[in-house]
Amino acid sequence: MSAVARALELRRLVDEHAALRMLRMTSLPVAAAVLAEHLTSTTRLPVEDLHELIDADLDRLREHFDLSQTGKFYCTEWRQAGLLRRRPAEAARGETYELTPAALGALRYLGELQDPRTTVTESRLVSLAAQLHGLAVETDPDTSRRIETLERQRDELDERIRRIRHGEEPTLAPERARERVNDILQQAQALPTDFARVRDRFEQLGHDLRARILDSDDAQRSVLDDIFHGVNLIADSDEGRTFQAFAALVLDPERSEAFSDDVAQVLSREFAERLDRSSRRELSGLLRQLKTSSRDVHRALTDFARGLRRFVQSQEFQREREMRILLRNALAEAVPALRAVSPLHAMGELSLTGMTFSSISQPRVHDPSAAVASTPLTENSAAALDLAELRALVRESEIDFAELIADVNDTLADAVGPVSVGAVLARHPATQGLASVVGLLTLAVGQGAVDRSASEHVGWSGQDGLERTATVVRHEFHERVR
Repeated sequence: MSAVARALELRRLVDEHAALRMLRMTSLPVAAAVLAEHLTSTTRLPVEDLHELIDADLDRLREHFDLSQTGKFYCTEWRQAGLLRRRPAEAARGETYELTPAALGALRYLGELQDPRTTVTESRLVSLAAQLHGLAVETDPDTSRRIETLERQRDELDERIRRIRHGEEPTLAPERARERVNDILQQAQALPTDFARVRDRFEQLGHDLRARILDSDDAQRSVLDDIFHGVNLIADSDEGRTFQAFAALVLDPERSEAFSDDVAQVLSREFAERLDRSSRRELSGLLRQLKTSSRDVHRALTDFARGLRRFVQSQEFQREREMRILLRNALAEAVPALRAVSPLHAMGELSLTGMTFSSISQPRVHDPSAAVASTPLTENSAAALDLAELRALVRESEIDFAELIADVNDTLADAVGPVSVGAVLARHPATQGLASVVGLLTLAVGQGAVDRSASEHVGWSGQDGLERTATVVRHEFHERVR
């Protein structure tokens, strides 16, 4: 890449990246201090709670900074700058704030400037050399060289075991031990940013899948077929598989217990007493941080996958796709019209849509006293259960198919050949009025036959006592129904 191309790319990065935008803010000290105080120890906070916490901080910060706005104003400003993300709350009503990956990256960079740590240490070089050596061994196609390397490692381990048994190999020096602890904590500080970046990638992947669903047609239905067959496309992506493997490692009870034991043993060592309080706190809460971040991303992954499946199975995508097609067709037809009609051409009167507009002064304020009952409530004593009355209520709300099946089978028993719905009603009048007629037609459609070339008259008595008739397509029963 040439210097010009790289300079142009970096200029675009400076203009668009939220982390660099945060570093250029005049209110950077306040924003970084407040956001790091309230949103790094916890992943998210309710909107109202964060506003109150920042308002309390502003009361003390105004002695040193020119801050004339409220916490709500600054939260809105930081959200528009890409530092905060506002989401619906999961367990209750309302919304929550959380830091974006860009804000986490900027806060981490500021923390490294404020408390610099050695980037090239002996432990890091040893780890780098060990990983490179392991990669070279595991990718060697010559099995004899791989076996020779493993046997050499085994001999070295046996020699170390012998030296430890005879007291010839001392424990790791305190300076080296603290150095490794700092390397571990420095790597752990990047985890919240990585988790947030994975979550954003899941959101983008879900958006891309919805776009693919809307753009799919009869010849390209792989996305729809996969979802209807229960395949989780988000979980089957590269990011999903990587995260699932990490979550299985962190949330495994046996491995988690071993991780906790290792942390406890490290903190009990003599060299750990010289660690500062923040390092000890970070090390002791490392597993909790991993589990919390993993659980948040896993919940987001599940919600996106369920929402995508619900989007397809509810047929909502068909309405959106139809609207998308109509808009595209309208735009396609508008392009040729530009050659003949100016966009400023008067179109005359246009009919309004179905949406009604009203003034804000028209709604009335709710008066709770209007809903108060004017007469006191009376308490009625419980009456005995009447089975016949209950049966009558059921017959009023549902069709008595048991009675209709008995009527059909009774008519067939005395008839020669098939019988029609009209014949059944002639022998057994409709006790439920029109509902009995509808029930017989339903039975004939499911277990009888429909002769659309013929018709017949059916009759019933309404609730007002008047006789009614209707002409319907002939429905017949050829055998007993059940």
